[in-house]
Amino acid sequence: MEVKEKIVHDKGLDHTLGLMGEGYLFIKNRMDFYKCNIFETHIMGEKAICISGEEACKLFYDEELFQRKGAMPMRVQKTLLGVNAIQGMDQNAHIQRKLFFMSLMTEAHQKKFAEIFLKEMEASVTKWESMNEIVLFHEAKNILCKAVCFWTGVPLPESEVENRADDLSSMIDGFGGVGPRYWKGKSARNRTEEWIRGIIEDVRNGKLIVNEDSALYLMAFHREPDGIQMDLQMAAIELINIIRPIVAISTYITFTALALYEHPECREELMRGDNNYSEMFVQEVRRYYPFTPFIGARVRKDFVWNEYEFKTGVLVLLDVYGMNHDSKIWNDPGEFKPERFQEQKDRTFSFIPQGGGDPGKGHRCPGEGITIEIMKASLNFLINNVDFEVPEQDLSYSLSRIPTLPESGFIMKNMKKKF
Repeated sequence: MEVKEKIVHDKGLDHTLGLMGEGYLFIKNRMDFYKCNIFETHIMGEKAICISGEEACKLFYDEELFQRKGAMPMRVQKTLLGVNAIQGMDQNAHIQRKLFFMSLMTEAHQKKFAEIFLKEMEASVTKWESMNEIVLFHEAKNILCKAVCFWTGVPLPESEVENRADDLSSMIDGFGGVGPRYWKGKSARNRTEEWIRGIIEDVRNGKLIVNEDSALYLMAFHREPDGIQMDLQMAAIELINIIRPIVAISTYITFTALALYEHPECREELMRGDNNYSEMFVQEVRRYYPFTPFIGARVRKDFVWNEYEFKTGVLVLLDVYGMNHDSKIWNDPGEFKPERFQEQKDRTFSFIPQGGGDPGKGHRCPGEGITIEIMKASLNFLINNVDFEVPEQDLSYSLSRIPTLPESGFIMKNMKKKF
């Protein structure tokens, strides 16, 4: 039977410049304009199918139909993720690697990390009290870097914290940039891999003794399903894939502070200490503010969906930011309303700021639980542990820049510990 194509074709030969110019809104703008949930375009010289919506998300996470291998551009691998890392694996190989990652991210591990993080935050207040002002984003990434290295067992002298945190942050910033931003991220990736490779090598040859239940030790001696010890380079890349995403939570912490500032009506409810409301607030931050723009995969085998024929090997992009602001999924998506999360419902394929599907088997971020716990700890800290002023500054953020952040990094003045 002949397949009738019911799909919008984005006009023009290539839309790479449009993607760079529109950023997070690239897919959503076209979905809104064409009033559709699927369209065809060309990016970086190849055809790409853009999809959005809960049903599209369920489709996208069907591993019988889609694969991650070959979907991630090399520029992203050489900055953000590492070459041939877990994000580009599929089926049994991915499941085995993912189970290993999940074993390092249990609720007990999450709680332990949150305690380490909070201690570092509290210890920083004394320093902040002696300073006229701080930039929250910079302080948060340094604290997270120090805390995650302690948590994973990676030795990190105090004198190196800022440089290592800067490199990890540059890797995150570089994947969406061109020119200097990209090269800075690539150089930071190379330095970080060399650093972690050396540490793992020292653990393997007995020069560095670490706890046997630490992520560093477990990664250093991890064996693949065939029984062979994980390659040194890959072990370094995957350990960075634990450290780097946690440092990236500094962006969410900054947006949490911005949400508090922009929505003071929520403060009174938060001060009551209601854990449920704190979680709703944090989830709304994750929905409302930009983090992941979209996710890519390639068609594994020919199939038909919504009368459109997907051909093997074609690149498909799922619109994460657009789904977080889709009026078919959320009432008043342009409004910041934590109460929307009061309703208990399955959001596995409708709320995907860090990926969709089953985190134990699919490509949903295994660190999502840690992200939520750290955001809640940061929120509680800002509400109950410190007083501060927010001076006049540029708190705008550009949706054309991937990744994005408030322009000022969120400046705080006259920090004082509450007694």
